[in-house]
Amino acid sequence: MTTKYDFSGRFAVVTGGAQGIGRAAVERLLDGGGAVAIWDRDKALADATVAELKGRGRIVAVAVDVADADSVSQAFAATEKQFGRIDILVNNAGVAGLNAKVADYPIEEWDRVLHINLRSQFLCCRAVIPGMIARNYGRIANVASIAGKEGNPTASAYSASKAGVIALTKSLGKEVAEHNISVNAITPAAAKTKILEQ
Repeated sequence: MTTKYDFSGRFAVVTGGAQGIGRAAVERLLDGGGAVAIWDRDKALADATVAELKGRGRIVAVAVDVADADSVSQAFAATEKQFGRIDILVNNAGVAGLNAKVADYPIEEWDRVLHINLRSQFLCCRAVIPGMIARNYGRIANVASIAGKEGNPTASAYSASKAGVIALTKSLGKEVAEHNISVNAITPAAAKTKILEQ
């Protein structure tokens, strides 16, 4: 029996919500009565997901590059215009990156993985936190990985980025706890999603 949570009256953002773990989060939020904005780089896929799920509740797609500060600001403004506020953030967007030994790891690829997996979560948290503090309510779930705790060989950038997500979560959670805002990370192991194919 699936546990059902009550998200009625809540407005959520799920980054990378068009597929995989993000889409599963979107579906649970909708089934709990929440309204959801999918923030995704792949607008066509996000639109297709919205079309499939619109019968289950209020859902919109917003095109965004979560690693770009200006793009996140624009997505935040567009979502607040649609919903009025953001109560819940699920930071899910991410990439696996190249598999290579540290000595051979391209600097450009290291930067790309850290930007998409870690900088993006910082930017999205930074965007929603002021409003959550003002309303004295917020829930943030950051998707990290077991790799951030254990470190995977030939996946240094991915492992480091997910370790950063865990540390960001702990730091932010302590900053905002007095404002009725909880910040948690989940650390899944390998799951059969598109990121595994990378």
